[in-house]
Amino acid sequence: MPVPPNSRTAAAVLVDQLIANGVRHVFCVPGESFLGVLDAFHDRDITVTVCRQEGGAAMMAEAVGKATGRPGVCFVTRGPGATNASAGIHVAQQDSTPMIMFVGQVERHVRGRDAFQELDYKAVFGSMTKLTVEIDETARVPEIVGRAFAVATSGRPGPVVVSLPKDMLNETVALEDRPPSLPVETSPGLEEMEALDELLVAARRPLFILGGTRWTPEACAALRRFSERFDMPVATSYRRAPLFDALHPNYAGDVGLGPNPRLIARVKAADLLVLCGGRFGEIPSQGYSLFDLPVPRQALVHVYPEAGEFGRVFRPSLAIHATPVRFAAALDRLEPRAAASWRAETTACHADYLQWSEEPTPQPGPLNLGTVMAWLRDHLPIDTILCNGAGNYASWIHRFYRFRGFATHIAPTSASMGYGIPAAVAMQRLHPDRLVLSINGDGDFLMNGQDFATAVQYGLPIVTIIADNGSYGTIRMHQEREYPGRVSATDLKNPDFAAYARAFGGFGATVVETGAFPAAFEAARASGLPSIIHLKIDPDAILPGTTLTAIRQGALARQGG
Repeated sequence: MPVPPNSRTAAAVLVDQLIANGVRHVFCVPGESFLGVLDAFHDRDITVTVCRQEGGAAMMAEAVGKATGRPGVCFVTRGPGATNASAGIHVAQQDSTPMIMFVGQVERHVRGRDAFQELDYKAVFGSMTKLTVEIDETARVPEIVGRAFAVATSGRPGPVVVSLPKDMLNETVALEDRPPSLPVETSPGLEEMEALDELLVAARRPLFILGGTRWTPEACAALRRFSERFDMPVATSYRRAPLFDALHPNYAGDVGLGPNPRLIARVKAADLLVLCGGRFGEIPSQGYSLFDLPVPRQALVHVYPEAGEFGRVFRPSLAIHATPVRFAAALDRLEPRAAASWRAETTACHADYLQWSEEPTPQPGPLNLGTVMAWLRDHLPIDTILCNGAGNYASWIHRFYRFRGFATHIAPTSASMGYGIPAAVAMQRLHPDRLVLSINGDGDFLMNGQDFATAVQYGLPIVTIIADNGSYGTIRMHQEREYPGRVSATDLKNPDFAAYARAFGGFGATVVETGAFPAAFEAARASGLPSIIHLKIDPDAILPGTTLTAIRQGALARQGG
């Protein structure tokens, strides 16, 4: 029987649709449930990164989506592979990141029998995804893949899970490829921009806060030009610092964890706040304390690409349903009607930021993590990509490192541990000629530290810094605040992380005092290998502005003990 023209397996059709949608990198842990896809990768112009755990693969895909604005893609096997990957799905949901996870599924004729590794993916992932769907019919592969890309990138971006029954992937079908799915950009209306113009005329203490996703370098440049024409102070939201150059004279600082108290005071005192691109959730809103809820007392403009977000927590004075790209373009056409009366305040905002972030605070022990961050800030190329996960060590990043370029900080707003290594692997795959740092806590690193082996396998010279205080430090901090002196389940006994690096075939160094760090870093870079620099941190050094001892003593004083 003659083979129809353009006849391919469903797995090959799937991979060709990924390529048509611009995908050049996928991340996976191989599984028997999608062998057909692995075979299709063999003959396609697509780079496959094989990972050591599905959570890492999902985080790598999420990091690509965060950095590029186009869906990062991972493949995982059914059952335990899918549940392992759920951590990365949750990051994508919380961070509004476009991402698509393809997951193997049991054959269609045994579904519903609790077959080997069978899961109901809609039940498992329904609350974490924008769409969870199964491809039941081979002929619908192009349709559903296109839908996955459209849903992942539209409105508020987020994750999509696509289930692939094993038997469906091996069927042969003659299909034409569909054109790529492109995100829809929503623009602000003329009336909304006129209303914003009137608010700017009436304002005396305005402030822009940038956050969220769907930004581009061009949109950031347009926003910067607007800020210069209007002498507008601009702050960034939690882990969105690369949206505005930290050394620009209009930069006011980061509204996130451990923010400058002077900046928080300015947010509260502003008579016009423009929240652009982000949801302004619990962390940047300082536990929803910066505004009166549900109706803020100040004029509040919320610019967001998902209409359902308006009024969800706080009711804006002016809601503008637009993506950052189109809103920034509209701002670029706006001209001030008079000289800004707040120019001196803008200058003071930036001066306060510089003062807050310049000099590292004194710390217990011989190694000051703030000084390490300041050294990195002053010595690395401005296009260096810094990746980190979650833990109190990140407070020193937020305060003392200065982000200068677009998408140079890849970190989860969901504060998910174990993110730093997978994200760094993904960024080095995308940008082989740029310096990529992975900064981790000790507990944080060992969540996905096995993917250091992935960096070694592909010769990725990421520099990994591990701040080791022998503790789940964030939880210990809260423990001392709530139950002072009653340490329970937060101490850690760690390996020799430098030896760990060497065991995998990388470079390792241990640093116990601040002055030794620069030489260790330069040696790591010179090695050309994936590297780990193991920093021994005093456990009492818990935050840039306080210590565990001070937190414990304060808690005891409040309890009368």
